[in-house]
Amino acid sequence: MLRHIARIAAWTATFALFAQLAACTTAPKIDRTAFQAAKPTSILVLPPLNDAPDVNATPSVLSHATYPLAEAGYYVMPVTLVAETFRQNGMSVPSDIHEVPYTKLREIFGADAALYIKVNRYGTSYMIISSAAVVQVQAQLIDLKNGQELWKGQASASSEEGGNSGGGLAGMLITALLKQVINSTTDASHGVAGIATSRLLAAGHPNGVLYGPRSPLYGKD
Repeated sequence: MLRHIARIAAWTATFALFAQLAACTTAPKIDRTAFQAAKPTSILVLPPLNDAPDVNATPSVLSHATYPLAEAGYYVMPVTLVAETFRQNGMSVPSDIHEVPYTKLREIFGADAALYIKVNRYGTSYMIISSAAVVQVQAQLIDLKNGQELWKGQASASSEEGGNSGGGLAGMLITALLKQVINSTTDASHGVAGIATSRLLAAGHPNGVLYGPRSPLYGKD
């Protein structure tokens, strides 16, 4: 039995190594020509779609999404104002909100662009010798003047990015179990969501959003 667990542990370590190597591979550069031409100044962030089983995914990711965009130099429509406006119009489900025509969003909010976010993973998973809070998100920025895609991207983050320290197989199993309990009871995914969302929406990297007009770096990326 121990030999079988050790074999699984070795496979898991090998898989983690390949995952790290894949993460280090340079992603194809995104064409941001349309983004540069559109020059949006204000962004409407829509409530994220949630493909994860945890119902906290949508509000958690939404709460983190406005900060990196504001830091990048954009005016971001206030989340509470946006939510109340949709509520007054009988809309509270993200999937319904994402179906609203871009022309209507432009008419109601007056924003230059809208950000459509989707949460692919959110929560804690337990895999023999590891337990991690993992968040994966993707997004698409749409020009509300013509419906054109200006930018798209994806990012992920994990509470185990620092790696698993030693202590033997038994120690790793106990540590993983303890982390599973802690991550589940403290909603560790919320903090990880902040990292993933920042990676997704921060300006200043090859595939990130462009700096906005409120940034001193506007037009330099």
